[in-house]
Amino acid sequence: MKNGKIIGLGLESSCDETAAAVLSGGRDLLSNIIYSQIDIHKVYEGVVPEIASRAHLEMINTIIAASLNDADVSFDDLDYVAATARPGLVGSLLIALQSAKAISYVQNIPLIAVNHLEAHLFASFIENRDLSFPFIGMLVSGGNTALYKVTGPGEMELLGRSTDDSIGEAYDKVSKFMNCGYPGGPVIDRMAAEATVRKNLFPRMLVRTEGYDFSYSGLKTAVINYLKANPDADLREVAWAFQESALELLIRRVFAASQNTGIKTIVVAGGVAANSRLRQLFKEAAGNGEKVIIPSPVLCTDNGAMVACTGSFYYSRGEFSALDADVSPRVHCRKVY
Repeated sequence: MKNGKIIGLGLESSCDETAAAVLSGGRDLLSNIIYSQIDIHKVYEGVVPEIASRAHLEMINTIIAASLNDADVSFDDLDYVAATARPGLVGSLLIALQSAKAISYVQNIPLIAVNHLEAHLFASFIENRDLSFPFIGMLVSGGNTALYKVTGPGEMELLGRSTDDSIGEAYDKVSKFMNCGYPGGPVIDRMAAEATVRKNLFPRMLVRTEGYDFSYSGLKTAVINYLKANPDADLREVAWAFQESALELLIRRVFAASQNTGIKTIVVAGGVAANSRLRQLFKEAAGNGEKVIIPSPVLCTDNGAMVACTGSFYYSRGEFSALDADVSPRVHCRKVY
């Protein structure tokens, strides 16, 4: 504790970012250090698990030290330490969780093993002091596209998910086919903004289906088939058309869930939530009293701040993890399916 406020350290290493952050009072961000491995994995056009875990191991102590230094706190000031434990790449997850266990044991402070998906959604609490439960949570990232009804910590009812590719995977695969680089999200977002001719080349998806599920495999295939049939097509125009179709389904599903549940607060989180067009479309679509909350881009991608914030909720409830807590590639969280 420092200056009368609870101090928490959050560690993240579920995929290809090594991150640490210090949070004061559950909301005040004192530091947020992120080391990205994008340059390491670019040559493979995707994350290589073994390389990722080794890079985390090399960087984690440096990142923790930098985070504490930026926050002007020491290990002795910490009241709890939180780390992502699920879901993610097992080898990568172990780095943050084992580091957190060591800190918990030596400092005799609570350990809190965090659900990565929940943490993305809870990142919005850092910048939005009036955010409260319940809310509709839209998670969009490289590995996940899912829609939740969130009523409290650990209380996330799954409303819909992708039946095949996540939206982030679709971005990566389309970008790869166009030889535009990895990761595909920022590349396609930038190319789409440069398009001068903007035509709807691809159909709307799942127009006649009930529920809130998503599917992006068909759209990805449609883009590839179009490019094969039109090898001289302007890639910026294709990027624009792909992105419009991909995001339209998100918008439609989220606002349908809001209308049907009567919950007007919508939280959009995950790496794809940093997309500029997505942020614009959500603002334009909120016309019936909905309140759309999207974190700043730095809090959309994997980071330690969201882990520390989520940990603060469990700390306040006295819900801690044992030192034998394990990692998992799956969610395995109460009421999260």
